[in-house]
Amino acid sequence: MKILTILGARPQFIKAGSVSREISKHPEIQEVIVHTGQHYDTNMSDIFFEEMKIPKPDYFLGIGGKNHGAMTGQMIEKIEEVVLKEQPDWVMVYGDTNSTLAGAIVASKLHVKLAHIEAGLRSFNMQMPEEVNRILTDRVSNILFCPTDTAMRNLKDEGYENIDCKVIKSGDVMQDGAIFYKGLAVKPTCKIESNYILSTIHRAENTDDINRLRSIIEAFNEINKEIQVILPVHPRTKNIIEKNSIKVDFSIIDPVGYLEMIWLIDNCDLVMTDSGGLQKEAFFFSKPCITLRDETEWVELIKNKFNVLVGADKIKITDIYNQREKLFEKDYDMDLYGGGNASNKIVKELYNCQYL
Repeated sequence: MKILTILGARPQFIKAGSVSREISKHPEIQEVIVHTGQHYDTNMSDIFFEEMKIPKPDYFLGIGGKNHGAMTGQMIEKIEEVVLKEQPDWVMVYGDTNSTLAGAIVASKLHVKLAHIEAGLRSFNMQMPEEVNRILTDRVSNILFCPTDTAMRNLKDEGYENIDCKVIKSGDVMQDGAIFYKGLAVKPTCKIESNYILSTIHRAENTDDINRLRSIIEAFNEINKEIQVILPVHPRTKNIIEKNSIKVDFSIIDPVGYLEMIWLIDNCDLVMTDSGGLQKEAFFFSKPCITLRDETEWVELIKNKFNVLVGADKIKITDIYNQREKLFEKDYDMDLYGGGNASNKIVKELYNCQYL
């Protein structure tokens, strides 16, 4: 059996790495990996793949740095060429990037079976391009691997019981990766106090809106008076902060690699982020999370009091921080994401459904 995996960004490679390691245990399955180049990442050198124990891509399409239409259209064209050449049994896509949607369109047009990992997630905000990508990808998939009960329920509410496809609760491959990479974690070289908060800001809704960005940073400044706040920051965001003369009284550091990020998550006291993935990783490492967004796909974390949504409101951010001891659940034994067995379940299901 041949699986063609379509990836476009570093986080997708890290997620796919867990499934690829599982595939490698099965000599009867061949995986061909395509990197669209959607997010060109200088950190994705040969060393990245070696350190992360991830197979290198078989194809690099070099498509990135364009608007949504041009990027997705060129990806469809190039992915189609690869699919016609490789003749896979399955095309496998992850998450909600333009690469995901392009792979889904090619598979559906060429009548190749399509598997979507991280299916069923919904933010219910159609202004997000990711929401459009995940909805369209789900609709043309033959098998949908849902990470949570919430994702399963979303598909049921959308009528997927009446659509010719298979919906599976697989668990979350990110948890598989977190367990695997914890043993490879590396301490960053920056100055780190014994107690600290790990924070990230990267979403356009926060970085491109100066009022939101200023409000978040002012909250961080206030909290930093009590405990060190560490913010690995992208150069673009750093330039926005400097250009707008926003005062920073906490620890801004350069972006860190994934293994360093795992160390920072594992050793922090609290996470404050607008990242979807980091919300879950906080839970995987038993850390409370304050989410700097107005909505989240990971509603089970909110429902079970592992996570609190605060938007970009300075007062709300600092209030939740000050009340953290009584607001957050402290028992992290709840199995919300499959307990680290998602990749095994996905590979077995694909092999058993190869004649679907």
